[in-house]
Amino acid sequence: MSSHILNQFLSENLEDLKNKGLYNVIDPLESPNGPIIKIKGQELINLSSNNYLGLATDDRLKNAAKESVDKYGVGAGAVRTINGTLELHTRLEEKLAEFKHTEAAIAYQSGFNCNMAAISAVMDKNDAILSDELNHASIIDGCRLSRAKIIRVNHSDMDDLRAKAKEAKESGLYNKIMVITDGVFSMDGDIAKLPEIVEIAEEFDLITYVDDAHGSGVLGKGAGTVKHFGLSDKIDFQIGTLSKAIGVVGGYVAGKKDLIDWLKVRSRPFLFSTSLTPADVAASIRSIEILMESTELNERLWENGDYLKKGLKSLGFNIGDSETPITPCIIGDEVKTQQFSKRLYEEGVYAKSIVFPTVAKGTGRVRNMPSAAHTKEMLDQAISVYEKVGKELEII
Repeated sequence: MSSHILNQFLSENLEDLKNKGLYNVIDPLESPNGPIIKIKGQELINLSSNNYLGLATDDRLKNAAKESVDKYGVGAGAVRTINGTLELHTRLEEKLAEFKHTEAAIAYQSGFNCNMAAISAVMDKNDAILSDELNHASIIDGCRLSRAKIIRVNHSDMDDLRAKAKEAKESGLYNKIMVITDGVFSMDGDIAKLPEIVEIAEEFDLITYVDDAHGSGVLGKGAGTVKHFGLSDKIDFQIGTLSKAIGVVGGYVAGKKDLIDWLKVRSRPFLFSTSLTPADVAASIRSIEILMESTELNERLWENGDYLKKGLKSLGFNIGDSETPITPCIIGDEVKTQQFSKRLYEEGVYAKSIVFPTVAKGTGRVRNMPSAAHTKEMLDQAISVYEKVGKELEII
């Protein structure tokens, strides 16, 4: 492709995205990513962070990170399989297994890496994957990388899952069949029907895989969606991030010891990427310890989530059917969604618009992520701004 053709391609398509309200503007923060953030000198109530429990700015985590830098340095220096495994990494994985109620765990550089690593290490072209149509992009990419047959399942439709599992099993075409779902679906805040999924999996001998990025630290008194349903011994793969409720960065897979041993010798991101930094590992360990010691932050998160939902719903906003603190305000039209988010910003509330391709066309929304760190006064102020802008744009 010549530079002229590339320039034309980029110019035309970027302009097209802007005209359709699909172009995302990135706003660098001038502050920590807490309940109040600063952008271009303006302080805003922050409703767009995944920092569910406020731990990203917690002094206990910061101190743990600082101490680890003094002891181990700023980088691990190698991939895990050469000499990039510090004693800290082993401690983190032991703590994760305890936290998730599994035999073992393995840490990765990101939650996205987990899905790229784990799916392709176990599934191949002779297998099939039953995947919920609203699964995260990293699951979709992990499935593609495996070269397995991908069978799309209607969102949380257990009749469709059962029918497609039956068809795949009875076809005799596949060596292994896996069912994959998010634990909590991040755009709508609904929870996977894990008890029914496990029942179908047992009937048709399916491998079970749950990506609990938005469930860990939130459901199950913090231990996640699988623990919420009491199914820790029924799920083969539990995937999570260290970057949302945990407040740091990274990801992990928790499961049986043999599974984790296999991932250590066959998952490519583990084999070919430098390991997590000492500071990130130490901070993650401290965060998990806090969650295991107390449910206070978890309870405050749910209290704030319920409070915001009640306030927005009473104003007449369409907040969907969220079962978690995630609170979407569904606008529909992409251009109007972008306009709504911009006006919230101008009035002191930071709530990013979410449009296609992250969500389906015509379902644009502003997604609100209340945290344990928000005060009632902050939430009241945000609700007041929503009322003003919602009426102004004739959304309510």
